[in-house]
Amino acid sequence: MNLLLNHTNCPKINGTLTISGSKSESNRLLILQQLYPQISIKNLSDADDTIHLQKALTDKKGSVNIGHAGTAMRFLTAFFAIKTGSTVNLTGSDRMQNRPIKILVEALKSIGADIKYQNKEGFPPLLIKGKVFTNNAIRIKGDVSSQYLSALLLIAPKLSQGLHLNLVGEITSRPYLQMTLSLLEQLGVVYSWQENDINVLPKTDIEPITITVESDWSSASYFYSLVALSTHASIKLSSYKKDSLQGDRVLVSIYKNLGVETTFKNDTITITKHVKPTVQNLQLNLINAPDLAQTIVVTCLGLGISCHLTGLHTLKIKETDRLVALKTE
Repeated sequence: MNLLLNHTNCPKINGTLTISGSKSESNRLLILQQLYPQISIKNLSDADDTIHLQKALTDKKGSVNIGHAGTAMRFLTAFFAIKTGSTVNLTGSDRMQNRPIKILVEALKSIGADIKYQNKEGFPPLLIKGKVFTNNAIRIKGDVSSQYLSALLLIAPKLSQGLHLNLVGEITSRPYLQMTLSLLEQLGVVYSWQENDINVLPKTDIEPITITVESDWSSASYFYSLVALSTHASIKLSSYKKDSLQGDRVLVSIYKNLGVETTFKNDTITITKHVKPTVQNLQLNLINAPDLAQTIVVTCLGLGISCHLTGLHTLKIKETDRLVALKTE
């Protein structure tokens, strides 16, 4: 394949945008809202994953089809497993039925869940019968998708004994685990995380609370790319936090190397083309923010900069195989 990018001078780009809420935060909060109805949510994501999850949580019985929504599949597997008295057939698209879920299912079954594979072992669709769990300790690999671990943590405070997670080996996507735990903490849930052990104490009820979802940093990455590839640009995005829970906030430091400056003011960031890129070979370990890989690769290509990215093993089990997509598209 021959590819020609013509990077010409363009007029100065100025704009102010409000980006939809973080999909990662929104999906976690939707599950927590079902467990604790006292939660009110503002600035919810409009992503397909979130829309599918909302619909599934409205149905909550019979056959629930979540399409391509991988986050919904994982979070709902754990959620329906503790809904005592309910029976759900949880399924999805053809692609979803070829995405592995055995690690999460077996972890749930180890503490008492009643889940059966409907077709191929280790893959959706799943027949889930909600029940009371008998145990509270799970030993699971730390380098699996953080969504497996977050699915377990989200239901943890509703278990009668809470939950003890022992994570074996290297822990990937730490920021997403911390996001889940921080949201639990906002609800008054007590937890501890020491080395590879996470303990979450039970909490039956909470005080009413309104949580505003921060805008999505992954979505902001496209505007960072636009600014980096421009000659003159300044774009304001809201609403973002300097102390964000999202792992993709690392955009700020990554794109500084590519000539983009970020200024925080209240709940707004201003991203500006500041200087030419300061590197000619960008080397990054994206183990904590793998979703940024494709945008970074395209940006570097447009700037004529080489890049070497590692920590991308979880991209193979997204809604598509994103590693293959990087090669072919």
